[in-house]
Amino acid sequence: MKAMEPAMDLREGLCALLPRLRRFARTLARDPADADDLVQVALERALARAAQWRPEQGLDAWVFGIVRNAWIDEVRARRRGGRLFAPEEQGATVGDGSAEAREVAMSVHSAMMGLPEEQREAIALVLVEGLSYKEAAAVLDIPIGTLTSRLARGREALQARLGGTDGVGA
Repeated sequence: MKAMEPAMDLREGLCALLPRLRRFARTLARDPADADDLVQVALERALARAAQWRPEQGLDAWVFGIVRNAWIDEVRARRRGGRLFAPEEQGATVGDGSAEAREVAMSVHSAMMGLPEEQREAIALVLVEGLSYKEAAAVLDIPIGTLTSRLARGREALQARLGGTDGVGA
């Protein structure tokens, strides 16, 4: 029975991470259906490679890395295959029903999607998903200083896009 416990812990951990993985996948893929497919591929890879997970690494950092690598594989495959996918505007709109909240969420989403991919990934991992700088740098396979620089540039760009650079409110 003890041999099953790590596998059960991994499965439970993966289930708990699903909302965060889906959110990160949406940041990368920009399309809800593609993001769901990406999460499924990443979970399959994580389960198939469960023996490669090192608990000291942290499950979230390990799985976010798998999601990112799966996305890189997908982008490469799309470039090679030249496949067409549904445009972003055909994706489902997620909101809480209030027009103002939906408008704010769409503004933030639009601002995020306008960032260069390297800044978008850094912001998604650290500011949205809550990974430490060390964990995010490991997921992206970059030095912490590079991550910090991408975060700073990304934050500046988001503030400029969202009109929050001067700190003066109405």
